[in-house]
Amino acid sequence: MRLREPSMLRWAVRRMGRGLASALIGAVVAAPAATAQGVPVAPDSTVLPALTSWIALIAAPGRERDATTSIARALPGWTRDALGNMVLRRGNGSPRRVVACALDEPGYAVSGITTSGYLRLHNAAGRPRHPLWDQFHEGQRILVATRRGPVPGVIAVRSVHLWRGRSPDEAPATIADLWVDVGASSRAEVQALGIGMLDPVVRDWPQWTYGERVAGPAAADRVGCAAVAAASTLAPEHGETDFVISVQSAYRWDGLSAVLAQLGGADTLVIASARGLPPAAAGGDPVATRPSTQPPFAPMPGVAVGATVQLAVRATYPNTLVESVRASDAVAYAADVARLSGLASRPAFVALDPPPAPREEGRDSLAAAASLLRTLADTYGVSGNEGPVRDAVRAALPEWARDGAQVDTAGDLIVAMGPDRDTTVFVAHLDEIGFAVTGIAADGTVSLGRRGGFLLSLWEGQPAVAHVDAEGLPSTVRGVFVPRDSARVAQPAALTAWFGLDSAALAARGVAVGTTVTAYKRATRLGARRFSARSLDDRVGCTALLLALRTLHPDALTHKVIFAFSVREETGLFGAAAMAATWRTSVSRVHAIDTFVSSDSPLESDRFADAPLGGGAVVRAWDNSSATPPDEVDRVVAVAHASRIPIQVGTTNGGNDGSEFVRFGAIDIPIGWPLRYSHSPAEIIDVRDVLSLSRIIERLARTPSGAPTAAPHAATAGAAGP
Repeated sequence: MRLREPSMLRWAVRRMGRGLASALIGAVVAAPAATAQGVPVAPDSTVLPALTSWIALIAAPGRERDATTSIARALPGWTRDALGNMVLRRGNGSPRRVVACALDEPGYAVSGITTSGYLRLHNAAGRPRHPLWDQFHEGQRILVATRRGPVPGVIAVRSVHLWRGRSPDEAPATIADLWVDVGASSRAEVQALGIGMLDPVVRDWPQWTYGERVAGPAAADRVGCAAVAAASTLAPEHGETDFVISVQSAYRWDGLSAVLAQLGGADTLVIASARGLPPAAAGGDPVATRPSTQPPFAPMPGVAVGATVQLAVRATYPNTLVESVRASDAVAYAADVARLSGLASRPAFVALDPPPAPREEGRDSLAAAASLLRTLADTYGVSGNEGPVRDAVRAALPEWARDGAQVDTAGDLIVAMGPDRDTTVFVAHLDEIGFAVTGIAADGTVSLGRRGGFLLSLWEGQPAVAHVDAEGLPSTVRGVFVPRDSARVAQPAALTAWFGLDSAALAARGVAVGTTVTAYKRATRLGARRFSARSLDDRVGCTALLLALRTLHPDALTHKVIFAFSVREETGLFGAAAMAATWRTSVSRVHAIDTFVSSDSPLESDRFADAPLGGGAVVRAWDNSSATPPDEVDRVVAVAHASRIPIQVGTTNGGNDGSEFVRFGAIDIPIGWPLRYSHSPAEIIDVRDVLSLSRIIERLARTPSGAPTAAPHAATAGAAGP
C-alpha cells in the first residue's frame, strides 16, 4: 500500500502519535508529487541499466568493502565509517531524517579447501532464503570474491549420464551437497588463485533484464539502495537528511544501528528494504510500506529514534535468484524515497561502473584452442535448431574445407577428402540440450518440452533465452525460468518460463509453439588448464575436428576421410542415422567424437567412467549404444603411443552417433574426452585433453586401415604417453 494514501497516513498518526508522525507525514504530502494524477512517471532508457549495475555488486555481510568502493567512485562525498557503512549528510537543522538501505546480500563463504582442490561452503548469516536457495546454485557458475578480484568457478552436480536411476522423490539439494570447483586439482592450486578461507561466494549473475524488468539476487534491496543513492544527490528543502548505505543488515541491522548511535538518534528513520516485509501484492501498489514506532533493532541507551517507516518495492519471485522488479515500480519507489528524504523533486538513478571481470589466463599454449572452443560453446543451438552452430563451424573451417563442405538433407555439415576407398568417418554433433515451447498462456507464461536428457532443477529459477528469427536473422527474447514457491522434491514435474510479456506481445516478438528456449551461458577458463561452459557436449568434439582439419590436406591422404558435424544427436541420433542410411556399407570405420562422461568428481562413484581430467583423450570402448572390438581399441592406443599422445580407455554411459553405422557393417570406435557435470551449465573439461583429442584424430585420419598395431591389449582406463 502506498504511504501517501490518506487512510495510511491516518493509521500512521494513530500508531506513532502526532508529534512523532508529523515530520514523516509532512515529507510525504508537502513535497511536489512526482506523479500526475496518480500515474507514475514513465521510466527512461537509463533506469534498467542503472539498476543492473547495483544488482551486480558483490556484498556478503561483513565483506562489503569492494561494493562500497565502487559506490564511492560513482557518488563522491560519501564517507565510510569503521564498520564499512556509507554515510552522507545533506542539509542541517530540524527535523533530522535518516534514510537507509541494506547493501549486503545472501551468499556463501569459503569454509574449507580440500586436498583435491574443491571448496566447501557455509551460509552467510541472517538473510531470508528461498526454500530452494541452495538448489538454485547447484550446477551453476559462481564467483569467489578474493582480495585479488573475482575468481570464476562452478558448483558441482552429479552427471545425469551416470545417475539415470535417480529417485523422483529425491530431496532438494542443501548446502551439504555443494562442492565448488574452481579448476584446481590441489589445495596449493586453489591458494595460487588467491582464494582463502571466508572469501564470499556468490552466483555469477549476468546483468539481466527482460520485458520492462530487472532480475537478480536481492533485486528489491538493491533497487532500495539505488533509490537512496539517487535521493542523496539532492539536498532536502528543510532540515537534515543523513543517507546511509548500511552493511551487515543480516546481523540485526548492526551497521545501521551503529550509524544511529554515532548520530545520537533521528526524528524519522526511513528504511528502503524488503527485509522482513511481506511481498507487495502483484496486482496492488508498487510499494509495500510498514510504519512502526520501533526500528528493526533493539533499543540503545541514549539513542532516540522517532517515527520509523520501512518500504519495499514490489518484486516477483522474491528471495530467489530471479527476484524481479519492474522499471516503473522502481521509479515510483524512488519517488517515495525522495519525498521521505525531504526532497522537492525526483532525482535520477545513478549507474555504477561495471564490476571487475574475473581473471583468466592470457596467451599460452592452450589459448588458441580455448578461443575456438569459446566461440562454439557460446553459440546457441538446441537440438533441431542447429543452424547458428553449423554456421560457426563452417566459418572456422580451413578455406579448402569450407569451399568443399556440403550440407545434407538432414542438416549435417560434411567435409569429405581423399581417394574414394576404405572410408573412415569422424563425427561430432552440433546440437545441445534445451527446450521447445509447447504452449503459451494469455499472460505470456510458456510451457516447455525437453529436447535431450537433463535435470529440470538446473534450469529452474535461472535466466531464460528464447531463440527467434527476426527478419531472417537469429534473435533472442530474454526471460526467466519460473521457480516454484517451495518444494519437497528436487525435480519439478514441469518447467515454465516467463518473458515479462503477454501472449500477444510474445507473438509480436516471434515466440510461438516450437520456439527453442535455453538458459543464458558464457564460457570461461578456470585456473590454468580448465574450461567451463554449457554445451561442451559436443562443442569440444567439434573443436577437436576443426583443429585436426587445420593440419590435414586432401592430397596427403591415401584413403577417404569424412569429417561430419551432425544434427539432432541429443534427441535420437537422427543426423547420424541419415548419414549412415546414405553411405551404407561404404564406411569401414566410424569414430564418434563425443563426451566421455567421467566420474572424476567427489559426487560420483569411481566404479566406472574413471578417466581423470588432464589424462588425455579417452577411447570410449563400451557404452549404452555400442561396444568396440578389442583389437580396434589396441589399434587406437598404438597410434597414440607411436605419436606420444596421452590416451585413456574406459566405459561410460550414453549413446554415440557412430552406433548408427554399425548396422551397416562399420566398426564404431568412439573417442572422447573426460567431462565433469554432464548436461549441466557447469560442464568442465581440461583444455589439454582437447589438444590430445585433436592430435589422435589427425593421426587416425592419416593412418590407413591396414596399418599394423603394436600395443598390448588395453582393457582398463589409464593414461598412455609421456
